[in-house]
Amino acid sequence: MVKKAQAQLLRSTVRRSTVQASAVTLLLAFTLLAPGSFAAERPNVILLLADDLGWGDLGVYGGRSTLTPNLDALAAHGTRLVNYYSTSAVCTPARASLLTGRYPLRLGITKHFPDDESHLPAESVTIAELLQAAGYRTGHVGKWHLGGLHQKHIDDRAHSIPGPHEHGFEEYLTQLEDPPVRVPLGRENRMYRDGGKHLVRNDENVPPDPRYYTDINGDEAIRLVEKFHGEGKPFFLNLWWLVPHKPYEPAPEPFFGMYEGWADGDQRKFRSMLSHMDHKVGELVAKLEELGIADNTLIVFTSDNGGAYEADIGPWKGGKTDLHGGGVRVPYIAVWPGKIPAGVVSREVANHNDLLPTFCAAAGVEPPAEIDGLNLLPHLTDGAPVLGRGPIFWQMDLYKSIQRHYPKPEPYATEAVQEGRWKLLSRDGKPVELFDIDADPQERDNLLPDFPEVAGRLSRQVKAFLAEPRMSPLP
Repeated sequence: MVKKAQAQLLRSTVRRSTVQASAVTLLLAFTLLAPGSFAAERPNVILLLADDLGWGDLGVYGGRSTLTPNLDALAAHGTRLVNYYSTSAVCTPARASLLTGRYPLRLGITKHFPDDESHLPAESVTIAELLQAAGYRTGHVGKWHLGGLHQKHIDDRAHSIPGPHEHGFEEYLTQLEDPPVRVPLGRENRMYRDGGKHLVRNDENVPPDPRYYTDINGDEAIRLVEKFHGEGKPFFLNLWWLVPHKPYEPAPEPFFGMYEGWADGDQRKFRSMLSHMDHKVGELVAKLEELGIADNTLIVFTSDNGGAYEADIGPWKGGKTDLHGGGVRVPYIAVWPGKIPAGVVSREVANHNDLLPTFCAAAGVEPPAEIDGLNLLPHLTDGAPVLGRGPIFWQMDLYKSIQRHYPKPEPYATEAVQEGRWKLLSRDGKPVELFDIDADPQERDNLLPDFPEVAGRLSRQVKAFLAEPRMSPLP
């Protein structure tokens, strides 16, 4: 009887959690049946970024443990990439790359920021700055982790390091990213349930909000969509969820109850947090439909880096902090009704550097000359091959531990380069592993002794990359 009751509860909860997904599916299908119905003006652009989400966590990527009906619905009405990569295996470098279209190393960012004075260099050019200059309204919601959000920075912005405003976001809401706040919230597992007590909006402290942080972020995103739409201008909304990053905390009901008897401990909390985020995505997309702007909005969903502890990294090796596939392969879903075809699964290789030139192309904005990314829009809309893709590089400081429930694979690496079928990992420029990822995508068979010519060529590329000029992330 208990199992039967649990199954009935799960089915009823799923029905409730998929109301938005069903509505979104029908409404998106209607717009897709009317080619040319999208507005002629420049599209709105929304970037949805999960934190530490694994490649295999979504149902549409083969996940079977967590219910993600709204994100699965997005994928069904757009294109998803299965060979999409973060530009780092940790968060700050990846976030810097997302906004600038440049490898983190060029920005001098080689590790996650430890909440000191490190920051995204002021001279870097972000998506928000480019679109703002072209007449877009720009907003950031959620985690930032690119510097400038200590209380002293908020109190004296004119004499502090740059924050979201200085990087092109006219409106923002985020948590105060100050060690005296963040450290106890994380240590005591209160980051989500008490995160609303330490909010900053547009360089002003916000009165405490008792809601779960995911609800705050989702509702703020909807508020900005309504505001920007009411002003009659296209907008760029940067919604960076904290989910499903640690600490793992039970999401509000019905999401935690959905997994009673199906998972325990941190795994149950993780699943509830992810389903909660999925639900808020559904609410956001439903709002776009209600306002009549879904058909002229480009949405991209991805994750900052590969999966940590409780995440499902799929069949890949490693995980967060590691440069094998599990640490850098992430989901990517792009939806633009009437422009991007529905139900497409692409094997094109791409990475976070490509977001800036792709968004610029959609908005009719010229990207900076000095970027590392490529415009994916012709591929997403027409299936055209992405031309000009050379080697892809990764670099980060050495992390000897991995954020998983098993040891980090050895030998350790601080760089990687992938070119065609070959992937070389090195430590401080010295090759340590070579894989044929076409034949061995799980990176099990080290071919370094067997192909010295390939290793030598890729190693020279890595050393040249390491020697190129860098900005400074410090004052």
